[in-house]
Amino acid sequence: MSLILHKLLLVLWLCWSSSVHVHPADESLRPGDTFNFDSPLLFSKNRRYFIEFYPVGIPGEIEDFTYLAVFNEHDVVWEANREQPVGQRDVVLSLNFSGVLKIESRRVKKPIILYSPAQPINNTVATLLDTGNFVLQQLHPNGTNILLWQSFDYPTDTLIPIMKLGINHKTGHNWSLVSQLTDSRATAGAFRFEWDPKEQELIIRRRGKVCWKSGKMKNNKFEHIPEDAQRLLKYNIVSNEEEDSFSFTSTNENLISWWTLSYSGRLLYNGNGYVARADLCFGYNNTEGGCQRWQHTPKCRSPGDVFTKKSLRSNYENVTYDQNQNISHSDCEAACWSDCNCNGFKEVYLDGTGCRFYRWNSSKDIIVDGSVSGEDFYILENTGNIYTAKTTFTPHHHGTKRWIWISTVAATLLVICSSILFLAIKKRKHVLQEKKRKEMAMKLSQIEDFENDLKKGHGLKVFDYALVLAASNGFSYENKLGQGGFGPVYKGTLPTGEEVAIKRLSKSSTQGSVEFKNEVTLICELQHMNLVQLLGCCIHEEEKILIYEYMPNKSLDFYLFDCTRRKLLDWNKRFNIIQGIAQGLLYLHKYSRLKVIHRDLKASNILLDENMNPKISDFGMARMFTQQESVSNTNRVVGTYGYMSPEYAMEGVFSTKSDVYSFGVLLLEIVNGRRNTSFYDHDHPINLIGHVWELWKDDKCFELVDPSLKESFDYDEVQRCIHVGLLCVEQYANDRPTMLNVISMLTNKSEIMSLPKRPAFYVQREMLNKNLSSTGLCTDSTVEITTSLEIE
Repeated sequence: MSLILHKLLLVLWLCWSSSVHVHPADESLRPGDTFNFDSPLLFSKNRRYFIEFYPVGIPGEIEDFTYLAVFNEHDVVWEANREQPVGQRDVVLSLNFSGVLKIESRRVKKPIILYSPAQPINNTVATLLDTGNFVLQQLHPNGTNILLWQSFDYPTDTLIPIMKLGINHKTGHNWSLVSQLTDSRATAGAFRFEWDPKEQELIIRRRGKVCWKSGKMKNNKFEHIPEDAQRLLKYNIVSNEEEDSFSFTSTNENLISWWTLSYSGRLLYNGNGYVARADLCFGYNNTEGGCQRWQHTPKCRSPGDVFTKKSLRSNYENVTYDQNQNISHSDCEAACWSDCNCNGFKEVYLDGTGCRFYRWNSSKDIIVDGSVSGEDFYILENTGNIYTAKTTFTPHHHGTKRWIWISTVAATLLVICSSILFLAIKKRKHVLQEKKRKEMAMKLSQIEDFENDLKKGHGLKVFDYALVLAASNGFSYENKLGQGGFGPVYKGTLPTGEEVAIKRLSKSSTQGSVEFKNEVTLICELQHMNLVQLLGCCIHEEEKILIYEYMPNKSLDFYLFDCTRRKLLDWNKRFNIIQGIAQGLLYLHKYSRLKVIHRDLKASNILLDENMNPKISDFGMARMFTQQESVSNTNRVVGTYGYMSPEYAMEGVFSTKSDVYSFGVLLLEIVNGRRNTSFYDHDHPINLIGHVWELWKDDKCFELVDPSLKESFDYDEVQRCIHVGLLCVEQYANDRPTMLNVISMLTNKSEIMSLPKRPAFYVQREMLNKNLSSTGLCTDSTVEITTSLEIE
């Protein structure tokens, strides 16, 4: 009854929510758009599907768990964050100007990244298609669209038309359904629904073991799936070099069809009919309904034994517990089935998790009673030998009247609560608008104070906003140089004719006033030929803008990771860039007035002047120390995965040796021409550091060199660079050299005495005689994420 009432309340809630929300103008999110709990529903064009943040009340929890979900007209068909529920009041889905699609909430310690490109990209759009597929695409002027990400690649517990089960052989990506843990816990549960391409049949696994099979397909029908569940479906099976997959479509366009794998192992058709009953496959039954033998039957059990839900009053003596909240009803069944002393069980927690096992000495210890309220137990009975306990049943029509009465009261209460909630939401929006107005006034006051402080304390030139607009031609697309971690960068020309780079912090940027002031006050104190020069800044309302010297050759990654442009970087240029970066870091660590730790050193933050000389840029995450200080700790880890040292990424501890680690990764990338994170094979994962270490151990380090150099390089310098790079990426900070030692080893022709140890973040693999050079692998598909982590 509670499950039926739960579904009734969900349907009524959906009807109410769709009536109070204003439908959006279209079905898409564009760069800079956000979507939150109070936003209008995001519909597909045919309005069969919509997206909404919806809360689920968890028994025993004070706060609701909130999920971003795609609904059809009747039920949830996909969830974006089933393993990471978020807070209802502060959750937001956003698509920023760099092409990053993410969910943020104070409840989760870091953003839930749905997609992040290897390089910032423009012209993206997130759209809910008429198929129910939520996709992120890059739009091109010629009218073509490139698919970047889609929800169909990450099924949850529901299969809808054209969604696939199977495997993508190109990426190694597996498509399968995974049940929820319980009816109210969306985290992954015990059952998985898959396509078996070898046997050409559908299977259900429980905790990895096959417990049900559909049987072979004949005349577009599977042997062990009921006729009613597949009568209006057309199956599509694909088997080629690219993929092995199964999907279905409906032969009736007006009928919405979907299969859902429940937490108990039932595969439901359109929410009620059965496709499969894996919940009845106890391990011994392999004679009917597709059930498979997946465990030995204890001598004390026999065919016909089933768990039946009863309302009991018990005089039990022996009780044992398993209070693990990661186990569900089916786990309790399997454990009780395997224990010959177990007569029944019930869940420990209100959300359906945990097990409480009972052992009765005789049938006299229990009373099955339908007229007196007892506890809900699942007792093990044999269909041919049910307990001979006292049984009293209430006539069916009495139960029907009671259910009608309960439903009527529930519906009335829901309407009243909905009205109260609607009025509360209106009042809350008014309060929030007033709060935002006050916050805006406060921000403007703080910006004015900050601007005055810059003029007085640092003598930095503050540019007029109108001048910046004119210099950048109104931040026109033609003037755009690229997209940094915190916003776009434009080329500008000052009235004096001087060319400048204008860094405009996007409003969706995570860099706030603290980081902005940090970058401004820090860079104006630094003067070195291998550091980018800050000319001034501009603050206008919420706009925060930095004006730098113009670098005509853009950034290092523009050349290094491009199949064609990397050929412009011969070995002499690369070695000069390596030495210049090292000299810039040495100045920051040792010879500037304050010791500076950059914390985000990577190829995209190395700019190149007209002579291809490197200049370190982007000091928004840098930290300053006195020359006597050496190590610090932070609870806000910021930077780029693949470049962060282990002690910083894991513990928040950073020092100059953290920059040394990043330099080592960057050095190896310059030698090889590929990103640290771009080496990936789905059977044998490895990163660039692991690849270098394997080659070094086998005395094959020259195989690492970028093939575009065509062996026109100095062998001694290359070997020296690889040796130094491995020393820089060692596991422990104290084992890494200082930048002074690095420069000495790179420029001194004498032999380097210390040998490298196994590096940090090394993923061991068998090389399998594979050539992992850069040949034919000019395009990186690996995601590079710049994010902030909150570590308590």
